[in-house]
Amino acid sequence: MQKKLEIGQIVNTHGIKGEIKVTPFTNDITRFDDLEEVYVKSKKESKLYKVEGVRYHKNMVLIKLEGINTPEQADLLRNAYLEVDREHAVPLEEGTYYIVDLIGLEVYTEEGKLLGKVDDIYNTGSNDIYVVKNELGKQILLPSIPDVIKKIDMPNKKAVSYTHLTLPTK
Repeated sequence: MQKKLEIGQIVNTHGIKGEIKVTPFTNDITRFDDLEEVYVKSKKESKLYKVEGVRYHKNMVLIKLEGINTPEQADLLRNAYLEVDREHAVPLEEGTYYIVDLIGLEVYTEEGKLLGKVDDIYNTGSNDIYVVKNELGKQILLPSIPDVIKKIDMPNKKAVSYTHLTLPTK
């Protein structure tokens, strides 16, 4: 398991005091209220910042980081990701998982036939869609609903899906 979890991406600056505008990667946007520190991860580095303030605007999170005091400083962080240590992550309800933990799960039919591995996950609003890819690169989209995804076995890194699903072979 990864030690850090992505919780959002910096998409812009806000105002003249160096605030950053963040697209949250969470179902509960208020999880940012308790954020004391956060890693800002760019392609080059990951740096820990203390959080001085959090507020919300149109489903976005506005964050003031210690040491970032101008729009120009904030703009240097654009497109970076915000991460937290796993031990500071919000606890999940029973039967829910962090996306990072689902990526790479092997997906089998109820009869034990390997369909492929979870390569990506999309959120449609009503439910997540698992993108399952086989060794040939062919993919199938599986809605994360009880009728299709029958079981998630995190200790064994596998999922069991509805019996009659198969990946395209051509």
